Amino acid sequence: MIVVGIVGGWIRADNHDDHIVQLADRLNREYGPGVHAEIFENHHREQARERILALLDTDRSGTLEAGEKQQAQIVLYGESWGGSETVMLARELKERGIPVMLTVQIDSVAKMGENDEVAPANVVEAVNFYQPHGIIHGCQAIRAEDASRTQVIGNFRYDYEKHPVPVRGASWFAKTFLRPHVSIENDPAVWSRIEMLIRSKLPASPVRQANTSALTTENTE
Repeated sequence: MIVVGIVGGWIRADNHDDHIVQLADRLNREYGPGVHAEIFENHHREQARERILALLDTDRSGTLEAGEKQQAQIVLYGESWGGSETVMLARELKERGIPVMLTVQIDSVAKMGENDEVAPANVVEAVNFYQPHGIIHGCQAIRAEDASRTQVIGNFRYDYEKHPVPVRGASWFAKTFLRPHVSIENDPAVWSRIEMLIRSKLPASPVRQANTSALTTENTE
């Protein structure tokens, strides 16, 4: 399993205050070698693509065989510019005949020349979380390039003018001028749904299995 997160703005891939980074950290801790979760900055999409290709090349031949492509299990998620880059990365994988299990866009903001509204046909499921307010706000509706191959789970709208959430770690500028945009990134309800969706594509967590087994043993003693 390969899980790639793409951070927004000028956030660094090693910023462990960012929720995208934190989710990848949790998955790596819990799943060990069963899942490879890695974070990339939105201006380093080519690095993410090459990393995925290298991970899929299990025989280290330098060329992806049909079987290696067909066995790909990939989840992509990103916020703001990272949401747009998630779609662009999925599109590049489509050009190489590589399927993607799930794409998750969080208040996705398209860069110049990009289209973050259409999930490419190699994506099995796509979901979009957005808020409509502020100077910067996300894509409000994504659709499938081919509805027979891609299910759009939903376009989920959040309104932080009606239901504000605490914004921690953001700069004064972001809190003052971009508050709705940074609010969705800090909304625990949003991240709970995202994490649930991503985990639904992963195998059973060895850590959680061990904890459940230990609890069951304690209850039967």
